[in-house]
This record gives sequence, structure tokens and C-alpha cells, in this order.
Amino acid sequence: FRLLCSLLIPALFLSGLLCLCLLVLLWGIRLWVQQRKKREGKRPLHVAFFHPYCNAGGGGERVLWCAIRTLQKKYRNVTCVVYTGDREATGEEIVEGAFRRFNIKLTHPVKFVFLEKRYLVEASLYPHFTLLGQSLGSVFLGWEALLKCVPDVYIDSMGYAFTLPLFKYLGGCRTGCYVHYPTISTEMLSVVRNQDTRFNNAAFITKNPLFSKFKLVYYYFFAFLYGMVGSCSDVVMVNSTWTLNHILSLWRAGAYTSVVYPPCDVQTFLDIPLEEEKSTTECSIVSISQFRPEKDHPLQIRAFAKLLKEKRLGQQPPLKLILIGGCRNQQDEERVNNLKLLCEELGVSNEVVFRINIPFEELKRHLAKATIGLHTMWNEHFGIGVVECMAAGTVILAHNSGGPKLDIVVPYEGHVTGFLADNEDSYAEMMAHILSLSPEKRLEIRENARRSVHRFSDQHFQETFLLSVEPLFK
Repeated sequence: FRLLCSLLIPALFLSGLLCLCLLVLLWGIRLWVQQRKKREGKRPLHVAFFHPYCNAGGGGERVLWCAIRTLQKKYRNVTCVVYTGDREATGEEIVEGAFRRFNIKLTHPVKFVFLEKRYLVEASLYPHFTLLGQSLGSVFLGWEALLKCVPDVYIDSMGYAFTLPLFKYLGGCRTGCYVHYPTISTEMLSVVRNQDTRFNNAAFITKNPLFSKFKLVYYYFFAFLYGMVGSCSDVVMVNSTWTLNHILSLWRAGAYTSVVYPPCDVQTFLDIPLEEEKSTTECSIVSISQFRPEKDHPLQIRAFAKLLKEKRLGQQPPLKLILIGGCRNQQDEERVNNLKLLCEELGVSNEVVFRINIPFEELKRHLAKATIGLHTMWNEHFGIGVVECMAAGTVILAHNSGGPKLDIVVPYEGHVTGFLADNEDSYAEMMAHILSLSPEKRLEIRENARRSVHRFSDQHFQETFLLSVEPLFK
């Protein structure tokens, strides 16, 4: 005991000295970074977006380009910068790709800062402790970005929250972020705590109490770090009420957090004529989503098989389930093959159609003919595919959770806009219920849904985005 007491004061002194040295080092780095910025001389206000995969064609990229276009229209003295790892394309090709994919035309040039260490944020590099590995990797990638360009305003638009303290405290930037999906959520904690087997919680972990407890401790530790770095943001934008609830719980940043719905290309789908159904030789149920495990296509197939087997559909015309989605790699292709095997096992191979990586015009044709739009992902953070189905005029049936439950498939001016379900039985029952409705009743629901999706238009995004980021420009 005396020995421990005699070592306590030196240990405290050494710890304090190390902390002081660290603070001096960080302050020195900040001064050095600021000097680099001053050497650039007088320049327009630089607003930088951290988006290492800006040349992809997803909803996150649509948010990025709409945000840049909005800032260019509002602020004439702003130069927009994009940190990207897409070194295989030039800046001109990236801008052209944004116009081709999203019909978004920028009014001014964009400055691209190409990063060489994007591999540090790729999940394949971290087979274990993936969340922590990618987050720490983003810090190193962010450091490379900061060395190449020190902005005045920094916005993380892809979910790399661990870069926020780097730019705020070392770069001296005003910081903001747009959160599409929290890196860790309270649902993820509950899944591990309850030892549920899901796509992000392997069976060998759920069956071993020791592994489950270790993973739970790891998740709580990561959630604590995530909350610390998230609180470094001066402005927080989230894409849905579901994401908002998780960010408020983890970051405790309610005073400067707001919901900014992502801009969906609703007008393209609203252009599809909405007509009363006519007698046809076939009804179709359409699902739109990438063939990823969390989209839960097996649930769609099992519910559809149950519908055909157990539900009395009367004189309804024959039914088809059309699964439309993109395959990114060999794993996705293997997933599709397994889904086809499931169809054979359930005896519905002739009734289920797979349409992979189809052109947009073909997608619109399928939606124009469909009776039901199907979506089964649990805790989808928003659900752009759900919005598109509603805008196209299908009767939507989505999962009773996440963004669809809280933001999208909700009554509009007191009228029904769609339906929700949460398991095989309820999906089969709801599909039977929708098909049993009269064409006039379905048309009424489709019209209600179409009116409701204007909340997710480009114009609404521009208005709410500008209101949210205004503090960064004061």
C-alpha cells in the first residue's frame, strides 16, 4: 500500500505532463495548418464536402450534388470543394456523371481534392472490428484531405463523423454533417444485447454468451466515442425522424440538429399517368432495392408464396412478384442465385421474376403497371425506393419500422397513403387486403400517396438545407 501511495504522485505528475505535451503538440499542429491556409492568400469562402465515393450513383450522392447546387445558387462568394477518392475519373467526368444520373446541373465549377488513401475506409480491410477500423481509417483519410486543402466550412456528407474533430480543432473550420444512417444505433445495441441473429450479428456470436458480452462492451465503447466526435459538429442534419431519434440519443445535440429529407426525383415518377385500373390478364407486385442482405428479399418471397398458397384471391388475375434491383459484385449475384433456389423450394419460380441492373425507362414501365410496391427492410433509415413507388402510383406496402413508418407511409391530410407490415404473415395478409380492395379505393390511396410525396422534392430539400446550414455562414 505504501509503495502504491509513493508511486501515485509521480504517476499523476507524469500523466499530467503527457497530457500537457499532447495539448502543446495539437496546438502546434493547428498553428501549422492555419499558416498553410494563410499562405494561400485572399480567396473565396471554401465549403468542403467529405464524400470519398462521390462518383457513385446512390441517394447519398444525389444529396451531395443537390447541396452543392443549392449553395452555388445562394452564395456567390463560395467555392465548393469535394474530397473524393474517385481517382479513376476526372473532375469534369464526375460532374458530367452527376448530370447524367441525377439531372443536376451545377452553376459554377467545383474544386476536387483527390485522396490516395480511400482504401483505409473500405470495410474489406477490417474483417473484425469493422466499425472501429473504418472510423479510425477515416481519421487518416481526413488528415490527408486537411493537408491538401484547409476549408472555411467543412461538411461530412457521407457519415464519417470521426473526421469532425479533426477539421474543427486542427483545421479551425466551422463544421456540419448530413447523417444518412448512424454508424451505430440503439437498435444495434439491443440486437447484440438480446442475442438476436441478424445480418450484422452472426449466429456464432449470438450462441456464445461470452462473445455476445464482449461484442456488447465493444459496441457501447464505440457508441461513446461516436457520441463524442458527433458533438463536435456545429450543425447536424439528418435524413429522417428515425435517424433523428438515434442521433439525439447518441450525440445529445438537439439544439442544432434538424431533419432535412433527402431530395427524391419524385417529378420523374409523377409524370407517369395515373389512371383507374382496367381489367388485365395479370397483376404485379414490384420490389425495388439493391440485392443486399438487409433488404430481406427472402421475406418478400416467403410472404408471396404464403399469399398464393393460403389466401383466397377469388377471381383475381394471376399474380407476379417482380424483384428489381442492382447487383454490385459477385456476392450480390450469389445472393440472387440463392433467392432463385428459395423460389424453387417454395414452388413459386414461375411467379417470381428477377430484373437485374435494368435501365431506368424499364423500371418506370414496371412501376406504371404494378398494383403493389413492396419494401421489407427492417429499420430502413429513410426509404427512397418507398417514395419512388408512391410517386409512381403503386399502393405501397413497407416495413412497419424506421423511415417508412415515421415519415413516409403516414396519413396525409387525414387520408391513407399506404400500408405497413412486419413479418411473413402480416405481409401476406396485407397483400391480400390490398388486392381485395376495389379499383376505385386503390386509386384513392394512390392519389393520396402522390400528393404526400411533394414533401420529398428537390425544392423542399433546398429550403430546409439552407435553413439548416445558415449558422455556418454567419
